[in-house]
Amino acid sequence: MAGLFETLLFCFPKTGEVFYNKRKGFQYGRVENKGGSFMATLLPVMLERAGILVIAAFLLSRLKTFRQIIHQEYGRKEKVVLIIVFGIFGIISNYTGIVIEHGKVSHAFGQGHLSVESAIANTRIMGVGIAGLLGGPVVGIGAGLLASIHRLSLGGYTDIACSLSTMIAGIIMGFIGRRFNVRGKYAALEAVAAGVLMEMLQMGIILAVAKPFEEAVALVRLIAVPMISINGFGTFIFILIIQTILLEEERTRAVQTHKALQIAQETLAHFRKGLNMQSCKEAAEIILKHTAADAVAITDREKVLAHAGVASDHHIPLESMSTKLTERVLLHGKIMVARTAKEIQCNHEGCPLQAAIVLPLFVREQVAGTLKLYFTSASQLSAVEQELAEGLSKLFSNQLELAEAELQRKLLKDAEIKALQAQVHPHFFFNAINTITCLVRTDADKARELLVQLAAFFRSNLQGAGKMLIPLEKELEHVKAYLAIEQARFPGWYHVHFDIDPLLHTAMVPPFTLQPLVENAVHHAFTQQFTKNPFIVVRARVKNGKFIMETEDNGKGISKEQVQSLGNVAVDSAEGTGTALWNIRKRIEEIYGHSAVFRIENRKTGGTKVAISIPLEEIWGGEYAEGICSG
Repeated sequence: MAGLFETLLFCFPKTGEVFYNKRKGFQYGRVENKGGSFMATLLPVMLERAGILVIAAFLLSRLKTFRQIIHQEYGRKEKVVLIIVFGIFGIISNYTGIVIEHGKVSHAFGQGHLSVESAIANTRIMGVGIAGLLGGPVVGIGAGLLASIHRLSLGGYTDIACSLSTMIAGIIMGFIGRRFNVRGKYAALEAVAAGVLMEMLQMGIILAVAKPFEEAVALVRLIAVPMISINGFGTFIFILIIQTILLEEERTRAVQTHKALQIAQETLAHFRKGLNMQSCKEAAEIILKHTAADAVAITDREKVLAHAGVASDHHIPLESMSTKLTERVLLHGKIMVARTAKEIQCNHEGCPLQAAIVLPLFVREQVAGTLKLYFTSASQLSAVEQELAEGLSKLFSNQLELAEAELQRKLLKDAEIKALQAQVHPHFFFNAINTITCLVRTDADKARELLVQLAAFFRSNLQGAGKMLIPLEKELEHVKAYLAIEQARFPGWYHVHFDIDPLLHTAMVPPFTLQPLVENAVHHAFTQQFTKNPFIVVRARVKNGKFIMETEDNGKGISKEQVQSLGNVAVDSAEGTGTALWNIRKRIEEIYGHSAVFRIENRKTGGTKVAISIPLEEIWGGEYAEGICSG
């Protein structure tokens, strides 16, 4: 008897070649058809049966649980679901398999039991293999166990071999699945290669285990090429379906982000005026135009400020809230969704609104009002619309805080200091919006990350607007949020290093001190033609009883005339560098008097250093400052 690998090598049919069963004398490989025409008969039938599983896979891809599994968002419950689903795939493959008996193809559908002279050609390995790739070893083993037990129950002279190969395929593909990335560029080809290897392994196991050996050899000659081809093709289609799901979701997120930015940009001017009837009316109409909602309403804590769209006859501005749902959102400060008119609890009988999402609007971490999107049918309130509404709620809350900050700025006695603290840079904002809009099309995850940083930047502006001093760590958060957005606009242009003494994170410093210094370095220190390896260093340290904050760069430096004037007078220029430095110096002097020092100088090796020196007792108080110095 030839060795196993030699047998595998010569197991593909050759025209006109015949094998005989020594016990029964019937032929394999030719009988009525030659080997090639046998495969021509088997291939389309197997393709038809594989199509059943592909259709099932497509329907499966519409389920939320399956989509969570694709994103690897699953626990024990989801793993059990995946095992059952792909185990059923294996069972369906067994039932829809093509019976091979005496070298002939049986088109019978749903075989309950096989004779001892029969075998099945099917796509069982495909389902089990994909289960392992998506869910890892546990899912691969579980699905393989279900499919192999069922195959064993059907009988046939390859039952043990096929059951064993199914189990082994589930285990191997499960461990491959630990490293498999369905988002990878060549994921489909990698999956096909793994599936083909598992099918070849099955052929080898049939030769090694199935008896009699001559019949096993003849069977492998007949089914090897069709089964390997069809299982590989089916795996390829299945992975493409999954990749299509991922691509579809990424595009949806990109569209959502773009739409949210567009709405935010159009409503910015209105929400910056605060929650009043006119501004909310304009904003509600903009939101209604850009979303699938049938009505949009905005309220403060007591009354409806605007209602645009359906049901405007009884949802009237300046009247008290007509829905209990809104009252609950104002009370608990949480997003609430209603999918029936009963859940909305509108006081007006016959209200056409059947579904709603109500979102709280926050100002200074307190609920100041609500944004409500209404629908005349619950089916319109999709997950996409819900996610969009949640994003808008956060953006609008930030815009309302901008409005609150501007109002406070007008009321502050120390107008010069507070004007700097409350400043919002419109050019920076719109540049950031444009950057994020571009990223929406190419990198939706990066766009969402920058939205978070943009919100953090303006939140720092707002929090600093009402305070004379803030912790150093808050000022550093402001700097880092600014840098994240700027470096997204000009990636790789310069590097920033933070050298901060950990003991100083709680030191109280004037807001908007480090951030304008870093901004000056970013915009004015470097030229792409002449600066090699540009860097900015931000330091905070204690030296000689002083708390020192510094920014340092290796840029082009400044002239002697500028060193003398910058920080001492407000300089009007196209670059706008002088006013910010002058404001910082003035604030430092007015808060700490002459005990604090603001210094600008050129570095000997090129570039500029700006240092702010403050006595430690001004930061923490005398006793604590002595402890820091002695430590």
